[in-house]
Amino acid sequence: MAENATLCLHQQWFQGVFLKIALTHIRQAWSGGTETYLNQLAAYLAVQGHSVTIICRRRQETPHTAVRFVVLRSPTLGVAHRVWQFARDVSRHLDQQAYDLVYGLGRTWRQDVIRLGGGCHQSYLERSRPHTLSWAQRYLGAGRLKHALYRKIETRTLSPHTRQIIVCNARMVREDIVARYGVPRRQISVVGNGVDLDRFHPVLKEDRGRHLRRSCGFRKGETVLLFLGSGYKRKGLDLLLTAMPAVIRRCPRARLLVVGYDRHQAAFERSAGELGISDRVVFLGGRRDVADCYAASDLYILPTRYDPFANSTLEAMAVGLPVITTTANGGSEVIRPGIDGEVVAPEAASLTEALLNWLDPVRCRSAGIAARQAASRHSAASKLAATMELLEQTAAAKRASRHGVPQ
Repeated sequence: MAENATLCLHQQWFQGVFLKIALTHIRQAWSGGTETYLNQLAAYLAVQGHSVTIICRRRQETPHTAVRFVVLRSPTLGVAHRVWQFARDVSRHLDQQAYDLVYGLGRTWRQDVIRLGGGCHQSYLERSRPHTLSWAQRYLGAGRLKHALYRKIETRTLSPHTRQIIVCNARMVREDIVARYGVPRRQISVVGNGVDLDRFHPVLKEDRGRHLRRSCGFRKGETVLLFLGSGYKRKGLDLLLTAMPAVIRRCPRARLLVVGYDRHQAAFERSAGELGISDRVVFLGGRRDVADCYAASDLYILPTRYDPFANSTLEAMAVGLPVITTTANGGSEVIRPGIDGEVVAPEAASLTEALLNWLDPVRCRSAGIAARQAASRHSAASKLAATMELLEQTAAAKRASRHGVPQ
């Protein structure tokens, strides 16, 4: 009892104390999900008064004038060696420099807290890679060394005896970590992804969304289904295209809008033609105005084969779209089935059935209001605040441990 009281005193003492925090990731940039999160968190912590250092191999503009950088750029040969060498460089740097807390956002093994924003790499390989590689690539073992090193770093990080705090963005990922690596649940914290509620807002439908609908050739009264994601196969576009003929037979005014980067886009366009639905599908390719794409649509569909937490789930809901996604998307945990969307198995039959139940425009509008309300409970600011609280508590516990207070 006395030991717990002492630990609480340490934690209370730490409240309001500015920390020296290192954030590690191989790349600091202004594109990419992890990179965007890195910039948001670094700026948020700096504004709160903490001393923030980003340790990386490559950098662009700083997210805040108070954020410092340590660039570790040893010579390397190829992607696999680059990732491994960066992890080693980080380890050496931490031997020479003292931080109150180190928060790892990538593939490194020396940190107090590690965020697995991409989930378990082995799960990614098993659930999505077989669907995205050609026969020749699978036969030749495409990226074998790279993936072997990724798994080695992950195994080293997620030891059952780890003292690191592990942060994941969905309960789905937490249970995967426990099952694969035997990490105690008490070592794992779930902090879901957040969404910018100002950037993604239903008001966009009134102007920019309507304009994009017209530019795509959609007419008044048509129901627009949106698919948005880069890497069409992993995101399940083939499943959605397979389901569309049945959807169109039931609802001839249904249309599909496909947005996102994929070097095999032409093959998916041919597939739409073979299914006899090419006149009902518009491929826009990759775009930066994703908020406008949500606003131009009535229903968001993401039949992904593996996504630890697809940001597009909350983005679509914030704009006021009900979402149909799969159990392989950790973001499905924010959906209330039947109220603001549906969660199905990543297969064409289940997807088709769900789509047929959601073709009513009146139901979509009503569910869209509920979706916006649900998204409002997951603001980006609230998730950054929760992360900072976790980091401060971990730093307090680390300090208490150095002073002999049992954890």
